[in-house]
Amino acid sequence: MSDLSLFDLSGKKALVTGGAVGIGRGCAVALAQAGADVAILDLDTNVGPKTAEEIRAAERDSLFVPCDVTQREQVQDAVRQVAERFGRLDIAVNNAGIGILGADETFPQADWDKVIAVNLTGAFLCAQAEAQQMLRQGPIEGKIINIASMSANICNCNAAYNGSKAGVVQMTRMLAAEWGQYNINVNCISPSYVLSPMHASTPVVVRKRIRELTPLGHVQRPDDLHGAVIFLASAASNYVTGHDLVVDGGHTLNAWLTPLGRCVPPRVNPEEEIVQLKHDLDAMGLPYDQDGINPDVHPEIADAFKGAFGTE
Repeated sequence: MSDLSLFDLSGKKALVTGGAVGIGRGCAVALAQAGADVAILDLDTNVGPKTAEEIRAAERDSLFVPCDVTQREQVQDAVRQVAERFGRLDIAVNNAGIGILGADETFPQADWDKVIAVNLTGAFLCAQAEAQQMLRQGPIEGKIINIASMSANICNCNAAYNGSKAGVVQMTRMLAAEWGQYNINVNCISPSYVLSPMHASTPVVVRKRIRELTPLGHVQRPDDLHGAVIFLASAASNYVTGHDLVVDGGHTLNAWLTPLGRCVPPRVNPEEEIVQLKHDLDAMGLPYDQDGINPDVHPEIADAFKGAFGTE
């Protein structure tokens, strides 16, 4: 087997939850570019079919399946539909997730329950259904990739979000230990602040601060996860399981009091950072300014940063 063939996903069948836009779409595109047929599972019935059509236009098979990952029956049915269409399931990326801002001393239980339901319970329900499908196949083999977050290891949001992502990391380890006997690899990826529609309301000053505190010097794009996803989905990672692959540009390495310096320009400039973000906002029919910002997409994020940075 040549080095390049280790990363070849030709003939593989995959699904991505939360695959309509942002990180999920980035993962789906990466898998398709590597040769896989990819199903898009998402609640967004407007953009999800468009993403599936984009993949089909790139000469890979795709379908869109509406799915609420917090509902076990919907998850089981969605995985069944994917397996019926593709004939089997080889790769699954469990990306669907949410964040709700709020101070922990006043954080409502309803919001806590929702974050845990989507980010942790949803990831488990999906992994369980995917593994069950893989066990029905012959020969048994598969790659399950959960999307966690650097927030599993640092304190940057709130207890609900950080706790849910830390749970994803530990759940991944446990499932890897259990399902290795079936040749099912279970790993997770922990990104940084990714310029998905969730961050369409992040002000320019905040993006500047992220660049200053990230050794590689630019805000993360969905594209920056392509290599990690292909690696964990391919034969190149056959002896890797239970691993949390942190893909954050080195952001979590910096604990000093001053911004990091640069000797050369970063690989990605601010205009290139927002190419995928603008694509997703266009697909969602949402306007934005020259910086790819729409403060009305997530006004709570815009307001929180205004308070933290003293901006208007």
